[in-house]
Amino acid sequence: MYSQEDLNSAVAAGAISAEAANALRTHVAASKDQTPADAEHFRLITGFNDIFVSIGVVILLLAVAAIGQAFAEAFVTDIPFDDMYILEGKAFDEAARQSSLHDALEMLFGGAFVAATAWGLAEFFTRRRRMALPSILLLLAFILGALFAQIGGILASNLDGGVSDRVGAVLLAAAGVVTAALAWLHWRRFMVPITIAAGTAALALTGIALTLAALGPQRDNAGDIVLALVFVAGLAIFAFAMRWDISDPARATRRSDVAFWLHLLAAPMIAHPVFYAIGVIDGDDIGAGAGLLVVGIYVLFGLVALAIDRRALLVSALAYVLIALTVLFREFGAVELNFALTALVIGSALLTLSAMWTPIRAGIVKALPDGLSSRLPATA
Repeated sequence: MYSQEDLNSAVAAGAISAEAANALRTHVAASKDQTPADAEHFRLITGFNDIFVSIGVVILLLAVAAIGQAFAEAFVTDIPFDDMYILEGKAFDEAARQSSLHDALEMLFGGAFVAATAWGLAEFFTRRRRMALPSILLLLAFILGALFAQIGGILASNLDGGVSDRVGAVLLAAAGVVTAALAWLHWRRFMVPITIAAGTAALALTGIALTLAALGPQRDNAGDIVLALVFVAGLAIFAFAMRWDISDPARATRRSDVAFWLHLLAAPMIAHPVFYAIGVIDGDDIGAGAGLLVVGIYVLFGLVALAIDRRALLVSALAYVLIALTVLFREFGAVELNFALTALVIGSALLTLSAMWTPIRAGIVKALPDGLSSRLPATA
């Protein structure tokens, strides 16, 4: 199976003509009898070998992480809790410090070993073989390994607790910047679409940490501030995703895949703070009014999803609307069947929306201003 990017690369290399590539695209689209944009394609697997290799990658990375954690023993010996428990005074404090240092070094070496191994494996499976699913796993392993290695280093340098919460937030922000820079290097080398979303998440972490450092992490409403910052970051990432989408309205290049992962990142960051503020997280404590508000917001999310032809918002908010509908059915007396009725309504709505996605979306896009609708994916 060849992607649009593979065809573009073949045309650039002179292997086939642009006319032949366009003819192939037209034939494939016609044979599938569907609009590629409405299907929201993205590369995940090209065959069972992707799954086979991915299993091997996960097993190898777990082994490397374990080796990295064992490497920490060369510097500090871990002290079992049962042995620490019988100690008193300074002996207990020193043993606890030694155990904390061991845990931090495990995180440092384990993360570093995983990141280095993931980069090395990507040189073959991503750069040469261009395997989608293993490339995604290797990118995530590289980013998370690098981040955990930095956090382990921060913890190891602050065993005595001399660093204030504000300075700790700044150090966490610095780790986010370094992680984003590493993601950029990975993107330049391997061009895996999910990399942009991973780097953007690291920058979002940086912004949130710096804001908390400026405000002071010990504030009583720190949780609400974090949720507000997550919501603002989600909107910014959504706008960034739309920039990638608008640059490729035909969804024929790698930009579309980049936008897909950015939308997948932005959606929960937008949905969770909104529904948390309404009180959906409390479940049974919300009333019928809040339940109706949740359903109304979900409909709004659906209109946005249809207009931009992205389903991430609908999926991210699904759990919250399930809770809201369950509450509504209970309020109207359907206590015993509230879950069954909720599942029936949501399942029927999603399947109907999927079946009628193209005509419904065509009507919504047609109602938008020409300057906006012309920059969105085609409806037919």
